[in-house]
Amino acid sequence: MLVAELIGILIVALSVVYIYYKYVLFNFWRKKGVFYVEPLVPAGNLTAFVTGKLSVGELFRDAYLKYKHHRAFGMYTFFKPNLVIADLDLIRTVLTKDFGSFHDRGMYCNEKIDPLSGHLFLLPGKKWRNLRVKLTPTFTSGKIKQMFMILKECSEEFAKSLESKAQTKDCIEIKDIFARYSTDIIMSAAFGIKSDCISQPDNEFRYWGKKVFEEKPFWNAILMFAPQVMDFFSIPFNDRGVSNFFTKMFRDNVEYRQTHNVIRHDFMNLLIQLMEKGYVEPDDEKDINNESSTATKLTILEAAAQAYVFFLAGFETSSTTATYCLYELAQNQDLQNKVCKEIDEMLKKHGELNYNAVNDMTYLHKVINETMRKYPPVPVLNRVCTKNIKLPTTNIHVPEGTLITIPVFGLHRDPSIYPDPDKFDPERFNADKVAARHPYAYLPFGEGPRVCIGTRFGYIQTKVGLISLLSKFKFTLHPQTPVPLSFEEAPIVLTAKGGINLTIELR
Repeated sequence: MLVAELIGILIVALSVVYIYYKYVLFNFWRKKGVFYVEPLVPAGNLTAFVTGKLSVGELFRDAYLKYKHHRAFGMYTFFKPNLVIADLDLIRTVLTKDFGSFHDRGMYCNEKIDPLSGHLFLLPGKKWRNLRVKLTPTFTSGKIKQMFMILKECSEEFAKSLESKAQTKDCIEIKDIFARYSTDIIMSAAFGIKSDCISQPDNEFRYWGKKVFEEKPFWNAILMFAPQVMDFFSIPFNDRGVSNFFTKMFRDNVEYRQTHNVIRHDFMNLLIQLMEKGYVEPDDEKDINNESSTATKLTILEAAAQAYVFFLAGFETSSTTATYCLYELAQNQDLQNKVCKEIDEMLKKHGELNYNAVNDMTYLHKVINETMRKYPPVPVLNRVCTKNIKLPTTNIHVPEGTLITIPVFGLHRDPSIYPDPDKFDPERFNADKVAARHPYAYLPFGEGPRVCIGTRFGYIQTKVGLISLLSKFKFTLHPQTPVPLSFEEAPIVLTAKGGINLTIELR
């Protein structure tokens, strides 16, 4: 009898929830007169992502390509209305012109229960602005030049580790190899630690790096689109083990450097300056700010969170970009030959691999840009409306708290912007072609005041890795590797499914 009553109560409760979703929550766009994609209870339009059928990038790409003629259209992410911006001028409005109404990402950030989430990528409002000002001087070309030796050393070890495979024309899984190289660079540049992932693929640094990006589609969806759920139940996003490992490593490192007066040209050193002085020493003494003496200093946890996001952003995005780049060059041998010719010429001209030689490789730059066009590492950009606004040139009133999504993967594969979008063609990034395109048609690093702060570092890290390999080796597609690629459904970063196997041989 009791069981029957409980079942009855459950059915009534579920019916009430269903009706509330369908006729109250999912009525938002209809009432506003905005075209919207029909949602499903309870995940709205995210069902395919939450259930692991489609990656978040593909989900919004498909919606964009189908409904882009509306310029902006409604969707529902769980119980929340989400406005997808499809028009390039409106994208400029959201990211730059009316940034004051869209300055936050609206993603999970809770410094109390998850200190490592308090980093530049996720922080809202004033906290974000204050930190951005402090961190901007850490990514000048002068500071990156100082870090160049770290990149060069890692890349030389990287190339050396593949020589024996190249001699026997072996098959290598390039995704994992690049992830190990990226881990070594980031651990060295961000934490001042030699992690040796190239020579020891299963060590603790690689273990925790993999742990950070474990597949969890439901939690990734909550992080991006319904962070209030995690706040309400005080659930941290970062795994406790991950948090403890990175925080302890950072703390131990700071203490060691301060005790032994170790100065090293890396990101860690710049964070220590922010903890001790509240500002980063400028490249040029003339630039020192008089207000520096009153600057607020970072706490050790705030600094650890910045080192952590440097690891997150620099490890996964650059390794996937380099992987996709070699995958495309393996299929297009003429393009690979052209890149190799440029690398050889510039190394000869400069006498060695140095910062200026990398910047002189203009064709390599186009190849990497075309890689990120076809495979943008961050396939969607999220914002939240922070101040009521009427979107210019539309009848859409966006109330405060509305989520905004910009479908980067969709834009980059739009045939009306990039003809024959599945073709890999670096010439799309010739100066005249770039000038003829809308400036917001290409967004691998975002745009506006929240554009990626580490863009320069990301480019140089990826380039140095590719140069070290392409100057010595030739890559061809292994028969096991699929064309075209399919993508992992769970990660937020656009990640190839399975491995990418290439045959490597000496040039």
